[in-house]
Amino acid sequence: MSLSVEEVWQDVQSIRERVPLVHNITNYVAMEFTANALLALGASPVMAHAMEEVREIARISQALVINIGTLSAPWVQSMREAMKEAAKQRVPIVLDPVGCGASQFRTQTARELLATAAPTIIRGNASEIIALGSDRHETKGVDSLASSEQASEIAGELSARYGCAVSISGAVDLIVQGAQVVRVRNGTPLMTRVTAMGCTASALTGAFAACNPSPVHAAAHAMVIMGIAGELGARRAQGVGSLPMHFLDALHGLSKADVQALMQAG
Repeated sequence: MSLSVEEVWQDVQSIRERVPLVHNITNYVAMEFTANALLALGASPVMAHAMEEVREIARISQALVINIGTLSAPWVQSMREAMKEAAKQRVPIVLDPVGCGASQFRTQTARELLATAAPTIIRGNASEIIALGSDRHETKGVDSLASSEQASEIAGELSARYGCAVSISGAVDLIVQGAQVVRVRNGTPLMTRVTAMGCTASALTGAFAACNPSPVHAAAHAMVIMGIAGELGARRAQGVGSLPMHFLDALHGLSKADVQALMQAG
């Protein structure tokens, strides 16, 4: 499946014009950075995990992003309730099974969330996707020990089972839905040395899903923009400490010319 610069840029413009509200139930490590990334892109973040309000927030949002990075029992229940309400309201759901396979609790929780409401997009690294769809565990905490291509078969099975797109991050990002497959070659290895980059990819995927009804296109476009912003940020960064700042600047100042010059996907 090929991507077009025009379609990717149309989604970016749509996010900037519509300013979709993206409801995040995410982890403590990622909250501030992902909120800032959504703002830089042009979306509106809300970080709400209290049981008393998650249904109400999910009801008024244009996307829901569930990230299991720092799990606790009350948060799991809030995630379930938010997903139920989002599904009821036909709000797109992005599930990031952070660290799936690293512990029985994480794996079980991720699978229970899948059973609660079918997500629109599952987005994770290869080891997380493998652990989510099988009993193979190839993880080092939240880091992947497998390539995106190694997870492609299981991604296809998950896509068929839940009727969703599956977005796998790696040296080459792989996005799968049915017979549609996209490979995104944008990004820089420096991004793997900064915490919350994967979580940010999921949050941005939520913004794209809010504005594009095609899960596979929304997921692929998000990874293209994530990767391009990473490349642009890395050009100015002195190292891992300054990359996040320049990444956010790149997202904020992104132009169609940047996409035309740098997009590597198909």
